[in-house]
Amino acid sequence: MRKKLNITEGIFPMPVLMIATYNEDGSVNVMNAAWGTMQERDTVALNLTESHKTVKNIKERGAFTVSIADAAHVTEADYFGVASGNQTTDKLGKAGLTASKAETVDAPVINEFPLCLECEFVEYQTNEYGCGVIGKVVNVTADERVMPNGKLDMSLVNAIAFDPYTHGYYKVSERVGEAFHDGMKLK
Repeated sequence: MRKKLNITEGIFPMPVLMIATYNEDGSVNVMNAAWGTMQERDTVALNLTESHKTVKNIKERGAFTVSIADAAHVTEADYFGVASGNQTTDKLGKAGLTASKAETVDAPVINEFPLCLECEFVEYQTNEYGCGVIGKVVNVTADERVMPNGKLDMSLVNAIAFDPYTHGYYKVSERVGEAFHDGMKLK
């Protein structure tokens, strides 16, 4: 028997994305955004309101990075969601993490997160169904520690997902099937 639940952001898993930008003084700002997805193969959509310091920075710099949060840094990732860049300076330093300049865009890469998408700002959209930053992915980098034999191994990324029902984080690390292959057994 099925039970009725309260309406919430009810899709699970939701990615835990670290959005990094430079502030006007060149310091690094990072925020946690669970409401983000790939809109197309090379287009990111982030549901962020204009009140976020990150959105202001994206509009001013024309760029941002999206890193996949990992289980080893769940505390830091959560901190980037509970501390506002509008009130807290040097969130990166307080979290004990480091950053490098992205290869192709005017935005930082958080060194400790294993996978990063470098994005150019395309536009900010707002309507009755939501709002958000649209970005074009122009480069993707991964730490060598998650690339044995030169190929990305997602099980080594140890990505975390957000559970909107109980506000938990879960590790996403085990491969359970082969996309575009396993279903062929039923054809």
